[in-house]
Amino acid sequence: MRQAGRSLPEYKAVRGEGSILQAIQDPERAAEITLQPVRRYGVDAAILFSDIVTPIFASGFGIDITPGVGPTCEQPFASAADLDRFRPLDPSVDLDFQAKTIEILMGELDVPLIGFAGAPFTVASYLVEGRPTRDFAKVKALMTGDPKLWHQLADLVADSAIATLRAQVEAGAKAVQLFDSWAGALHPAHYREYVLPHSEKVLAAVADLGVPRTHFGINSGELLPLIAGAGCEVVGVDWRTPLSVARERTGGTYALQGNLDPALVLAPWEVLEAEVLRILDDNAGHPGYIFNLGHGVLPMTNPEQLERVVELVHRVGTARGPAPDNAANAST
Repeated sequence: MRQAGRSLPEYKAVRGEGSILQAIQDPERAAEITLQPVRRYGVDAAILFSDIVTPIFASGFGIDITPGVGPTCEQPFASAADLDRFRPLDPSVDLDFQAKTIEILMGELDVPLIGFAGAPFTVASYLVEGRPTRDFAKVKALMTGDPKLWHQLADLVADSAIATLRAQVEAGAKAVQLFDSWAGALHPAHYREYVLPHSEKVLAAVADLGVPRTHFGINSGELLPLIAGAGCEVVGVDWRTPLSVARERTGGTYALQGNLDPALVLAPWEVLEAEVLRILDDNAGHPGYIFNLGHGVLPMTNPEQLERVVELVHRVGTARGPAPDNAANAST
């Protein structure tokens, strides 16, 4: 998952103070942070050290990441006039640091690199709300009360996600993820009408690149059929929906990823071990399952616990025989 290394002491030593965006814009530092979980845990892929608001920040809209708070907008999006604050993202200029980071990683990694972007709803929710929220009142009021303006906003955010993902793959990423972290806050009918078309646009725009596409949302059990149908090969599943249920809801034709509750990594090892084995048993040997957390690593996580999780999943996977070509054994 994103920020896989943020509980590591070596991460804290390199990350520095201030906004995470400062570290993201430093290619040497961002590459080192990307590599740290791979070295420490022995996972099967790396994920680019970045953030879902990086493209909007880079294009100058006016968003930052406040330590201890998250993405914040001093002047939130509020009217049609705010559309003029957007400009087309030029990754070669606006995200040149991202290309330099990936260039460094291509010379260092012996596992594939995963790129990612934020989905239009989740990123737009920060722009409208101005900060993290639990009720999403302003963004829901906008999308239902002024659908035309909402679709204009979401379309612009989708364009930035497309430019970002394409640039990541062209630089060397072997897979991409679209994070719609807060989509679970929506009723399925609202998701279908106001959100799905924009996520479909993003995923369709990278289909020609020929890399696997993962689509992920938190608390999205009721949305899984729609999330899967948006145009992806892999569906992310948080810890609230059993894998067997997720597989049934997505028709059994998609690879699944995730399912371990990040909070349980803080539990005693015997509890965590039992949960990992339960998830693997629930997968019931189906090919294409990528073991992973159901959301990001919590900052207070003991790295030794994650090391043991990776070792356990690799060991169980080996004991059960070679995975099919389209399956992956473990990734945290």
